[in-house]
Amino acid sequence: MTRNRLTLRALLISSLLISLLVSQGLAFRPYLAPDSAEQSAARIAGMILVNGHSMKYLVGLTDFGGRLTGTTAYNRSAEWAADQFRSAGIKDVRLEPWTLASGWDRGWAQGRIVSPMQRPLHIESLGWAPSTPAGGLKADVVLFSELEPDKIRAQADKLKGRAMILDLSKVFADGISGFGKLIGAIPVFKEVGVAAIIVSDSERNNVLNAFGFTWGGATSPLPIAQVGMEDGKLLEHLIEKGQVTIEFAYQNHNTGPVQVNNVIAEIRGREKPDEWIIIGGHLDSWDYGTGAQDNGSGCAMVLEAARAIASMGAPRRSIRFALWGGEEEGVLGSAAYVKSHQSEMGKCVAVLNTDNGAGHPKGWKVEGRPDLRDAMKSISELLTGLGADGLSEQTTFDTDHGHFMLEGVPALDLWVDMTHYGEVHHKSSDTIDKVDAHNLAEGAAVCAVTAWAIAERSEPIAKHIDHEAVVAILKKANLEDFLRVLGVWK
Repeated sequence: MTRNRLTLRALLISSLLISLLVSQGLAFRPYLAPDSAEQSAARIAGMILVNGHSMKYLVGLTDFGGRLTGTTAYNRSAEWAADQFRSAGIKDVRLEPWTLASGWDRGWAQGRIVSPMQRPLHIESLGWAPSTPAGGLKADVVLFSELEPDKIRAQADKLKGRAMILDLSKVFADGISGFGKLIGAIPVFKEVGVAAIIVSDSERNNVLNAFGFTWGGATSPLPIAQVGMEDGKLLEHLIEKGQVTIEFAYQNHNTGPVQVNNVIAEIRGREKPDEWIIIGGHLDSWDYGTGAQDNGSGCAMVLEAARAIASMGAPRRSIRFALWGGEEEGVLGSAAYVKSHQSEMGKCVAVLNTDNGAGHPKGWKVEGRPDLRDAMKSISELLTGLGADGLSEQTTFDTDHGHFMLEGVPALDLWVDMTHYGEVHHKSSDTIDKVDAHNLAEGAAVCAVTAWAIAERSEPIAKHIDHEAVVAILKKANLEDFLRVLGVWK
């Protein structure tokens, strides 16, 4: 065991002992000035790991059910979260609005194979897809995997009036870049008269994963449904033998443009209030489960970090806490925030994000920046007692640090053990009973200790990098073309 680990644990134990004695009326609370990083880390971690509120926050959040962006459940959870920040003693709490292209709420769905056999299908609408026509759809089914507009138009006779099963294994054969091509192809499928699109899930036992084929919260041009993996394989097998006919119907609620609120709280800095760190996670979720891991756990960590930091007094720099909307539709809430706060983005010292579930925290991803990795080493030493001193240079753009990263802001994404995350991600099983309370509290402690330590440094943790340096990181991670197709990056 390292000296740093022993030191942190000793400070943590002493801090907890004092808190216990004070709570029993057996001692006065001493003033512990944050005169060392280790002492501050122990105080913050102690408040979270013993009698903390992480699980309480998560229970409260999941009680709203699935939090689709722009729905009543989302709006109520945003108001609730703002109240939690205020209850933690933070005075500057606000709802910052932005506009979602279209609100969407899932209704009912049903479907079956009509011929050459009769058999029900495990079927649901994809997110942000329009309802089927009144009375549903009945159509012959064809397999198709081309996304090039010319190739689609060349087979218009084959596709017109039919339900098209899209082979996603071919669409994504070259990686995530296929997603952008797919979004561009769907209007062409509508142009040639495709009645609907069907996709098979990749999960065993006909388990469905919630997702959508739009970016930005726009309504899909065509009805798009997903069926379970085994149902999809059956359809493909039957098509090889001859004509297959299905019928299905679903009704969704598409609202058109809708205002959505990010939830923002801020503790002003005592020495450098115009410089700020922001720590956030997305408040929205898909609706099959209750969004416990994705991303109720991240929200609970942010709320708990805010509660612990608020009790420490003012940090040297300002710390902002953010719960974002619209992440599942294309990291929209954080993108709107970066755009609306563009004039002060140069003062953003770092962004910390948590959106990888409630597995045991391993440390931080530094998003392809060796300079940030080196600068973080001293802070990571504070996290050894939590087993979270790891640093990964993995670069991602699938959550809310992404648009800050494109601005050159030092970006950190919480790195956790995701061994079992895929078992619940976007599924009906994403419920609170799958969350380990201790791991959740440890994640909150890592977030809070890291945010405080960065805020307290005499100098910023790392410099902002320029456009060329961001380009180099994106190219190395094979992300540049993907972001260009989506219109996110120029």
